[in-house]
Amino acid sequence: MNDRVSITVTDHIADVRLTRADKMNAIDPAMFEGIGEAIDALHPRKDVRCVVLSGEGKAFCAGLDMASMAGGGSGLSRVDRNEQGSILPQHVTWGWRNLPMPVIAAVHGVAFGGGFQIMSGADIRIAAPTTRFAIRESYWGLVPDMAGFPIWRGLVRDDVLRELVYTAREFDATEALHHGFITRIAEDPHAAAMALARDIAARSPNAIRGAKRLCNMAHDADPLTMLEAETREQIAVIGQPPMMEQVAANMQKRAAVFGDAD
Repeated sequence: MNDRVSITVTDHIADVRLTRADKMNAIDPAMFEGIGEAIDALHPRKDVRCVVLSGEGKAFCAGLDMASMAGGGSGLSRVDRNEQGSILPQHVTWGWRNLPMPVIAAVHGVAFGGGFQIMSGADIRIAAPTTRFAIRESYWGLVPDMAGFPIWRGLVRDDVLRELVYTAREFDATEALHHGFITRIAEDPHAAAMALARDIAARSPNAIRGAKRLCNMAHDADPLTMLEAETREQIAVIGQPPMMEQVAANMQKRAAVFGDAD
């Protein structure tokens, strides 16, 4: 992990922060590397049940630091693809979607361009009411290339997406909520995200991971594949110790106690 990203794990929740506050967490090559390393470090962790992703300082992420990208764009298009099919600039978005545990983005200030795409990779996105958003790439003569498109098609109407991509115009949190880019608005998005993460972390980690796998499939898989997947995920958890502990805790009106995810 480099100095662009920090991870603190407490009570099964990973608090991940972009830490380039002096540059509004703008993405330079080191930020790409730091986010990618953070995702890779979290992926095998069986003890982490939820991730909260945020940016320190005045903004979530202002997008690409164009001054540091000599060739424009990510500057990393020729990097080899990983097992998920992503190059590094896509991994920093797509990787959050493919972590086994849920990811909640807490967004404030601005989420522009690459920052908007990184935010989009989270399962759930909570934004401050004053947050400004933009799919900014066409302003610089670029196209969005950080895995935004395969994620946005499950969030927003096609014509709305086209308008925002083609114009690069800014929009506010109310509009972002209306279109489906964010889940809800909160005065303190990080506090709201942490509260939600605690609720998720209190559930069986095996069931939550299975549910995330199903959610990730739901947009693209055909109905028969989804039916089989639902059954497979249910067989994996039904009657197992985490499920039995959840039932017992509910009946006894106490908090459930789980081990790490399988």
